[in-house]
Amino acid sequence: MTARITDSLAYRHLWGTPELRAVFDERARLQGWLDVLAALARAQAAEGLIPAEAAAAITAEARVERLDLERIAEGTRRTGHSTLGLIQELRRVLSPVAAEHVYKWATVQDVTDTWTVLAIRTVGGIAWRDLRRLEALLLDLAVAHRDTLMVGRTHGQPGAPITFGWKVASWADEVRRHLDRLREGAPRWLVGQLGGGLGTLVDFGGRGLAVRARLCAELGLADPGMSWLSSRDRIAEFAGVLAAICGTLARIGVEVYELQRPEIGELAEPRPDTVVGSITMHHKRNPEGSEHLDTLARLARASAGVLLEALVGSHERDGRTWKAEWVALPEVCLLTGAALQLALRLVEGLEVDRERMAANLRATLAGTQNPDDPGEAPAMVDLVVERARTARAQEPPTWP
Repeated sequence: MTARITDSLAYRHLWGTPELRAVFDERARLQGWLDVLAALARAQAAEGLIPAEAAAAITAEARVERLDLERIAEGTRRTGHSTLGLIQELRRVLSPVAAEHVYKWATVQDVTDTWTVLAIRTVGGIAWRDLRRLEALLLDLAVAHRDTLMVGRTHGQPGAPITFGWKVASWADEVRRHLDRLREGAPRWLVGQLGGGLGTLVDFGGRGLAVRARLCAELGLADPGMSWLSSRDRIAEFAGVLAAICGTLARIGVEVYELQRPEIGELAEPRPDTVVGSITMHHKRNPEGSEHLDTLARLARASAGVLLEALVGSHERDGRTWKAEWVALPEVCLLTGAALQLALRLVEGLEVDRERMAANLRATLAGTQNPDDPGEAPAMVDLVVERARTARAQEPPTWP
């Protein structure tokens, strides 16, 4: 049974991508939690807290395909505990000596927060890849239309001449800042979590910090220094960046939406032959792609807002905050992935009508002062393109 339209077979392509759904799929999530538990066991064994053979067995057997998901679900409902059903099922398939040492001194948040960061690492990598591709397309488009004159509009009204390349360069410049944010945020976001019940690692017998350092190293994450059970700013900041990315893509979409109105006719989004504009008005060419970017951005902002609310928690742990993340963070990630793919298709196939741009310029700005002078717009295109290409040559193609 699929109750959410965003997960339906007919409509889910509008709200996410298969690549990102695979990150948050139930089996992938459970396997991620198991991977964290296995890494924890290895770290504890390295510090002499559990037998090495127990850690080896946990690592070998902690595979989601070996577990009964219905039994996990029943155990979760029966105990009212977020991960006890999983732990009980894992212990069932382990030898007694290994089962005794699963999940030792850890908490739900230690496991789920660390996996969340691993998911963020994957999502951030996808966003980085797609943003760089989008930036490359925009830079090429800006160069191609560096000197293509068109009407510049303020408050929706014709104002003065600009070039279309200048408009596109402003989009590329904004995308570049999002790439900067992802690069700058990675050291803050990509940290593990191990704190125990209160964050003080009191149960680890003085070996907690060493175990945490080993756990983070096992997973390729940085050590956080301070436990962050109630400090949810990292998750909120990452989601905020994703929502901002969606906002930029929506700004591009709204421009295309407005400029492809028949009475303006300067741009047109790509339209496959199979796409139907309107069942009742066959002459229409509805801007389905560009307007959907705005829809995705609205939903992404709403989910990011939930994650900002999680900044306000009480005392040393507060389930009201991080459990809301379980719903809102995957949502904003999926929405951003869908928006990036849609924006790539939109820009790659964008149709630009130079003649219509020139005609609108003559019709609306004739008789004004300097009707063919875009000022320093072409020079600004050159600056944006040079700066972006220099940055691209110096940064790695993958994130972080």
